[in-house]
Amino acid sequence: MKRLPPCQHARMERLLHPGQAVVYDTIMAERHEDVLRIHRQPAVRQATLVLAFTGWMDGGDVSTGTVHRLLELTDAQPFADIDPDPFFIYNVPGSMEVASLFRPPITVKDGLIETVDMPAATFYCHEPENLLLFVGKEPNLKWRLFGDCIFQLARQADVRRILFVGSYGGSVPHTREPRLYVSCSNERLLREIRKYGVGLANYEGPGSFTSYLMVQAPAEGVEMVSLVVEIPSYLQGANLSSIAAVTRRLAKILKLPLDLDSLRAASTRWELEISSAVEKNEELAAQVRQLEEAYDEELLQQEADEL
Repeated sequence: MKRLPPCQHARMERLLHPGQAVVYDTIMAERHEDVLRIHRQPAVRQATLVLAFTGWMDGGDVSTGTVHRLLELTDAQPFADIDPDPFFIYNVPGSMEVASLFRPPITVKDGLIETVDMPAATFYCHEPENLLLFVGKEPNLKWRLFGDCIFQLARQADVRRILFVGSYGGSVPHTREPRLYVSCSNERLLREIRKYGVGLANYEGPGSFTSYLMVQAPAEGVEMVSLVVEIPSYLQGANLSSIAAVTRRLAKILKLPLDLDSLRAASTRWELEISSAVEKNEELAAQVRQLEEAYDEELLQQEADEL
């Protein structure tokens, strides 16, 4: 009998041929011990773990861009990772446009291959502030197992709270402060986070991996917050203004003593460049002015309701 190549963990399954049973191995990791790799134990207590995922809810690179800024500002160092191989689909049948969404990006220059960008899932630590950070790709497969890895690391590293930061395309113009919305795993935490000037999330539709984590968090003994920023739906690429806004808010929530001057300067330059490009497109400029008017009217109404 021909067997598939060995891997970290195998689960036996059966396929029925006409008139007989044939046993074969499918290579499927089923335990967090098989894929979670902790290279050193961070010296933290009652830590906060901030999560960022590429893919769903990373519009404008706000999820990964914010955490990457925190990595730079804190000089956090890697200490653990999750073996990505069991969790991702690298190819699907269909058109090239569909398949390109799953295949790892590569770079070939002058006939030589330079890079193959395989998925990664890495944990970082900034011990002085009891802060852990994670950057990875949202898993295509085995959400339960990927979640087990995150919760197991949280137990071993004494994580008290998990915080996810994400984004979605909405009606906010790039010339205004982006709106942030929060959802939490319990009411007490919700009251605490609302003090930082965020709105309450209301949503019904396709869920994310972080939504799955939030449902599981209470049983795992940790609190969880999802902080999502509304970004302009008419823009593509990294949104430095929204990244700066979320980073500032996170610095307050996490009580991080960060120098954000360079981030503010980069955000201002980005906004000026975008405004200059928008003004060259009359139709888009008119759309942005309408969004600005609607944003300002909503803000005035909120202020009136609070009186």
